[in-house]
Amino acid sequence: MKEKFIFKDEKQLYSTIGKNIRYYRKLYSLNKKELTQEALAEIANVSTSLIGNLESKKTYQGISIYNLYKISNILEVPIENFFIDR
Repeated sequence: MKEKFIFKDEKQLYSTIGKNIRYYRKLYSLNKKELTQEALAEIANVSTSLIGNLESKKTYQGISIYNLYKISNILEVPIENFFIDR
């Protein structure tokens, strides 16, 4: 069965994506090699502040589908996993 991704507003969507980026980056660091926000940003060719803002609980930062796609490939996670509210 496919999961439904329903968000009450834009903030919840960005918060969920950011939490998942942080979660999968930390998981990657545990299982493969250390991957800091700076390293992820450099590999994905985005700014460090973008990654930091996405992972922050205080800031709501949007992200393009293309950048999310690049991050999903780097972290070796299907892109739809970033929309799961944990």
